Amino acid sequence: MIPILPQHESLTVEFKSDRKRLSDNDLVEAVICLANADGGELWLGVEDDGTPTGLHAEHMQLAGLAGLVAARTSPSLAVTVTPVTLGAVHVARIAIPKAHGEVATTGGMYLRRRLKADGQPECVAMLPHERASRATTFGLVDASAQAVTGAKLSDLDPLERERLRQSVQQYGGDRVLLELDDEALDGALGLTARQSDGTRVPTLTGLLLLGKELALRELVGTHEFAFQVLAREAVGFNEFRRFPLLKALDWLETNFRPYNPEREIQVGLFRVPVPKVDLGAFREAVANALVHRDYHRMGAVHVRMDDEGLTISNPGGLMDGVTLANLLTTEPRPRNRTLADAMKRIGVVERSGRGVDKIYRGMLRFGRPEPDYRRTDATSVILRLATTDADEAFLKRVVEEEGRRGSALPIDSLIALAALRGLKRLTTEELAIHIQREPAQAKRTLEALVEAGLAQAHGTTRGRTYTLAAGVYQAEGGKAAYTRQMGFSNLQHEQLVLNYVRQHGAIRRAEVIELCRLSEGQAKDLLKRMKTNELLLLEGAGRSAAYRLGPKG
Repeated sequence: MIPILPQHESLTVEFKSDRKRLSDNDLVEAVICLANADGGELWLGVEDDGTPTGLHAEHMQLAGLAGLVAARTSPSLAVTVTPVTLGAVHVARIAIPKAHGEVATTGGMYLRRRLKADGQPECVAMLPHERASRATTFGLVDASAQAVTGAKLSDLDPLERERLRQSVQQYGGDRVLLELDDEALDGALGLTARQSDGTRVPTLTGLLLLGKELALRELVGTHEFAFQVLAREAVGFNEFRRFPLLKALDWLETNFRPYNPEREIQVGLFRVPVPKVDLGAFREAVANALVHRDYHRMGAVHVRMDDEGLTISNPGGLMDGVTLANLLTTEPRPRNRTLADAMKRIGVVERSGRGVDKIYRGMLRFGRPEPDYRRTDATSVILRLATTDADEAFLKRVVEEEGRRGSALPIDSLIALAALRGLKRLTTEELAIHIQREPAQAKRTLEALVEAGLAQAHGTTRGRTYTLAAGVYQAEGGKAAYTRQMGFSNLQHEQLVLNYVRQHGAIRRAEVIELCRLSEGQAKDLLKRMKTNELLLLEGAGRSAAYRLGPKG
C-alpha cells in the first residue's frame, strides 16, 4: 500500500526539506523528537507547507537511513524507511514507533514534540522532571517509593499516623496493620526507606500520607488540591489546601456533603438513599485523582461542583496502555505503585484495583449517565459526573433485582441497562463497544438480563436485538414509554406487509426491511413465518424473489 502524504504537520507528522541535504544530526533529532511523544512519520524531501521538493542526491539511496538512526540513538531506535514517488518527485517516509521510555541521541540530547499555542508542532528539550514524569507514565519508575531528599522522620505527623490506624478500622482495611508498631507499619506500607547507614528516611508515600503540612509545602511542592463550587458562574466555595492525603479526603468529603443533598425512597420494606452524587463514587474518584496524579507536574487536583455536575481532574494523563476504549477492562497500571498499594491496604480505594467500576456503579445504579472521561488528554485526566435527577423507577427495579440475587448487579449488566435506556434497542455488537468486551461476552450479559426479566429479546438469528422489559417501566407514563421503545409488534409488522402487498401487488425483502425497520435476518424470519401461515406466496428466486398475497392474506 502506497503511503499518502498528510496535508499538514501535526503532533505525529513532521516535514523536512532535503534540497540542501538535511544533516544527519538534524534528521536524528527530528526522529527522537517524535519517538519521545507519540511516534509518527517523518517525510524527508517535503517542505514545511507540505510541498514535495524531493530528496537530495546523497539521500536517493535509502538503504542506510534506518541503520544511521539506530546507530545515532540510545537506546537504538528501529525505524522503517519507505520510498514514495509523488508525481515525478521522490521523497522518503520514515515511520517512527513510540518509544517505551526515553530515547536520546548518542550525543546525549533528549527532545520531545509538543504543540504550540497556535496549534503548530515544535521540538523542545526534555527537561529532567519531564523525563522523570515520562518514566512514571510507562511504569518504569515508582516515584512514590523513593526517599525524598531533605526529609526527616520528624516531618511525619503522629496525629496523621493515628488517623491512618483509624482509617484502617473505618474503611475495613488490612487489620494486620493495626498490630504493627510505628517502624513496622512504616516498612509495611513503604512510608520510609532505609539508607545505607541504617537510618530511615520518609518516602514520597510517607510524606503524602503522614507528612506535616509545612513539610509538604517545602518538600513536595507539586502536591495541592482544590474544592470549588460554582453556581450560575458565581463562586460559592473556592479553597486550595496541601493536607496529607487521608486528611485531605476527610476535608473534601466534609465540605462536599452540604452540596450533596439526599432523599430516600421506599423499596419494599427498605428505605434507599438517593444522593445527588453517590458518596462511594465520589470517594473513589477523588482518591484516584490524588493517588494517580503525576507528582512531577505542577498543578492542583481540582474537585469542582457546578450547575451541570461534578468534575474531578488531576495533572498527568492516562498511563501507557490505558485508553478511553479499554478503561473498563485493562489491568490496573498505577503511576505511583507504592502509594496506591498503601491506600488499598488502608481500605480507602478499591482493593481489586477496579475503582473505575465503583464509579460507574455509583452513577448507573441511579439511572444517571455514565462517567464521562472524554475531556482527558495527554496532560490530565478529567472525569465528569452528571448530577441529573435519579430515575427512581429504574433504581427500584435494580434494588429489587439485587435483593432477589442477594448480590449487586454486575457492572456489565448496569452498563447494558443504561445503554438500553438511552438507545432503546441494542445488538450484541453495539453493547460490546459500551462494555469494552467481545461480542460473545455482550451476548451473555444481554441473555442474563433477559432471564432476569430486565430485558426482552427480539428475533432468533444474527439480527437479534434487545430492548428493556416492560417491567422496568413503572413510573408514570412508563407504559407509553415502553410502547414507544418496543416499536412494532410481530402482528403490526405482518399488517404493514399485507397492506403494502394489497396496495402494490407484491413486496421484496429489501422493501420489508425499509418498511418495518428490521434487520435482514428479522425480515427473512417475518417473511418465512407469513409464508408458512399462508399469508404470502413466494414467486421467483434470488434477486427476483417477491411475495404476493396468499390464500389467507
